[in-house]
Amino acid sequence: MGKQRCGWCKGDALYEQYHDREWGVPVKDDDTLFEFLVLETFQAGLSWITILRKRENFRTAFDQFDYKKIAHYNQDKIDSLLQDAGIIRNKLKVHATVANAKLFMKVQEEFGSFSNYVWGFVDGKPIKNKVKNYKEAAPTTAQSDALSKDLKKRGFKFVGSTVMYAYMQAVGMVNDHEVDCFRYEEIH
Repeated sequence: MGKQRCGWCKGDALYEQYHDREWGVPVKDDDTLFEFLVLETFQAGLSWITILRKRENFRTAFDQFDYKKIAHYNQDKIDSLLQDAGIIRNKLKVHATVANAKLFMKVQEEFGSFSNYVWGFVDGKPIKNKVKNYKEAAPTTAQSDALSKDLKKRGFKFVGSTVMYAYMQAVGMVNDHEVDCFRYEEIH
């Protein structure tokens, strides 16, 4: 029979691996939090599997998601990214990633880390929902609304509430594994 997984990942080895190892696991380090911010920015309007399949290309193109480097990208680097067929070549999203890297560091300065800031929206611990079927999971919550609103106020781009809720799920701020999924009880 095998392991019971969330319905959204079944049938694709890359999706299942991501689901089993990363999705919903609480992330507190800023480097990984920034990586997911970039990936979710590019995911807006697309499927997550599209982003996962290009993840290593993004990692290479964006200097291992080094926000300190990304914040200083010049127009030549931006132009080269827009020619890179290995990533999503969306001008607005590339520019947003550079701008968001600068703002990410401002948040770090203000809160000591981006982790301190973002986890403050869930009182420092994951919200454990009771999702029976992933199709019934809410696309936004009061917390994602608040996070989105605050990030927008700070100047971040591509941080709508739906994108931020997907981010919160990815970095483990919420546990939206289906209650029958083997990962539901494993993740704290």
